[in-house]
Amino acid sequence: MSITLEVLIIIVLLANIMTLYYIYRQNRRLKKNKKGPRIVVVGGGTGQSMLLRGLKQYTDNITAIVTMADDGGSSGILREEMGMLPPGDIRNCIIALSNAEPEMQKIMQYRFKEGSLKDQSFGNLFLAALNGTYEDFELAVTKISNILAVKGRVLPVTLEDVNIVAELENGQTVTGESKIAPVVLETKSKIKKIHLQPENVEPYEDVIAALGKADLIVIGPGSLYTSIIPNLLTDRVSETIAKSKAKKMYIANVMTQEGETDGLNIVDHVKAIFNHCNNRKVVDLVIVNKEKIPDYLVEKYAKRNAESLYLNKEQRNELEKMKIKIIQGNFLNFRGEYVRHNEEKLAKVIIDNYNYLF
Repeated sequence: MSITLEVLIIIVLLANIMTLYYIYRQNRRLKKNKKGPRIVVVGGGTGQSMLLRGLKQYTDNITAIVTMADDGGSSGILREEMGMLPPGDIRNCIIALSNAEPEMQKIMQYRFKEGSLKDQSFGNLFLAALNGTYEDFELAVTKISNILAVKGRVLPVTLEDVNIVAELENGQTVTGESKIAPVVLETKSKIKKIHLQPENVEPYEDVIAALGKADLIVIGPGSLYTSIIPNLLTDRVSETIAKSKAKKMYIANVMTQEGETDGLNIVDHVKAIFNHCNNRKVVDLVIVNKEKIPDYLVEKYAKRNAESLYLNKEQRNELEKMKIKIIQGNFLNFRGEYVRHNEEKLAKVIIDNYNYLF
């Protein structure tokens, strides 16, 4: 698919019209003082945006730190053809934190169904238009956040063009987030470790500032090697989290992910995070689901080689040896053929434990 100059001109015009309209609407609203704990959520993908929807009910002081290593789908196309950072996860987090009208949120998620724009979301193109207009991805994110009345901030973990490189247990290396799972499945060799290319990537300074001021840092839920750990591979990010006086929580996934975490349990997930952070302690507390998944969903996931993740006695003992506290509860939401966290229940247990711990 190719993004033509004419299409981009149309998108820019639409973006400018929408900008003027929403600035007008926002100027009519009364501004409220920000309140609530300073929460930083580190991750990417649907898990992060889901959690943000729940947490924004409790605080205005929320920051989403988003991985910039996505190279697949519509984001990958824009990244390759326009030389911009991948907008997909940024878009989802902005919409999750937006106070714009539901109609606007729906438009931002709309995907074109045919033509040269097939499968592209309007929100991605809107970000691309703003990025082209201001020639600055950071400013583009700020502008669209203002337009959509975002509660809090959405920050790319880095402003550099990065890729994930995975080292497999058989010694093979795979470059590119979208290529890792297919090669893992083809070779039947698990991921041993990942790193970023180029190495020594510098984080976005606002990310370091947000982490340093945080009252609570939440990692996950999300894909372990392609959404969570890439945020922690810039050394200053993991160092800042470890040194922070904030309470650090990890939201354990409810299922394994084919081609990424096959055969790993919850403790394995935590150890992988620590190993990629130079064994710095970036997690104080793990939130784990204990709610039973219906058999019909277990069977559906089994066809995709995905298994449910629960905490047994042995894993509990290992986490306790690592001086990591454990919170268990019923946190699930069953939507169609998918198992997801319930955003309201998850946000409530996070805030309840924050209030208890502080």
